[in-house]
Amino acid sequence: MANGKREERLVTVHVTEDDPIDTRADRFLAERLSTDVEGSSRSQIQAWIDEGRITLDGRAIKSSEKFLPGQVIQVRVPAPAPLELIPEDIPLDILFQDEHLLVVNKPAGLTVHPSDTQKEGTLVHALLHHVKDLSGIGGKLRPGIVHRIDKNTSGALLITKTDAAHQKMSEVFSKHEIERAYWAFCFGSPHWTPFGKKEVRIESQIGRSPSDRKKMSSQVEDGRNAITRAVQLESYGDTETKGFASLLECRLETGRTHQVRVHLTDLGYSILGDPTYGTPSSRHTKWNALPVDVRKAVESLPGQALHARVLGFEHPITGKPLRFQAPLPEHLTKLHEVLKNHGR
Repeated sequence: MANGKREERLVTVHVTEDDPIDTRADRFLAERLSTDVEGSSRSQIQAWIDEGRITLDGRAIKSSEKFLPGQVIQVRVPAPAPLELIPEDIPLDILFQDEHLLVVNKPAGLTVHPSDTQKEGTLVHALLHHVKDLSGIGGKLRPGIVHRIDKNTSGALLITKTDAAHQKMSEVFSKHEIERAYWAFCFGSPHWTPFGKKEVRIESQIGRSPSDRKKMSSQVEDGRNAITRAVQLESYGDTETKGFASLLECRLETGRTHQVRVHLTDLGYSILGDPTYGTPSSRHTKWNALPVDVRKAVESLPGQALHARVLGFEHPITGKPLRFQAPLPEHLTKLHEVLKNHGR
């Protein structure tokens, strides 16, 4: 920053063996930059390519170009526009705060950042009220945001307050050098029992569903590699192998959009209350297998019974190890209590 003004920044993208190499440059970069660069839609990437802002080995690239592992792409991201959002006094559950970082326990139902369809009532609006020194690196719609949680998923979320912290933590997330564990209440009792003792590793490609743009899918040819490790913490029902529901802890080796929801649905253990993936109706056996009190608890949920329980990383400035456990929100605590009435 010079003379108090934001300047454009240089973003470096390293092409790895895990990346889909048979993908057009505009599509590839829109996916790779989506969590770090505000406004990096495919159309915006195409505009930056036309302006010569994206280079490979010092030369401007074409939208149709494809990359190879080991190549390094440079993206000159324009300076973010000044914030034009109105701060809102939305309560925040703050787990940690210093001059560089803020960690909040995001409630279900709160969208992280504004969009064309939601221009108020987001986490960013709340941050602008509670935090006066946010990093502007994420752009005017995502100040300080280095990762996101789905609207109806609750739990630990990191926000950076300085440019130096933002740049460092963006790199940490891109390299997956962070501890992230989710608690998921799901249908059924997974076959990798006995619970709490054996872990399963789930690996697939995940990309945008070609049939529904609001969903992600593992049934794609040009997705990105996604890895989840899951262990069963509790099981609910008559027997260990016939349980009607379970509590799983899912640890992320990667951080793809809807990763836990897609992976558990693929295995046949979709998350209770998930409105998008694998939600059964009264015609389905697994819904009818739920006791009446559990069905009522699930029907009262605002969305999927998924919670970002653990977030751990090294402080980007001091190097001190930090680890946070976000308490379950009230609606998941109530669901948990009902389920435990049927536990073993």
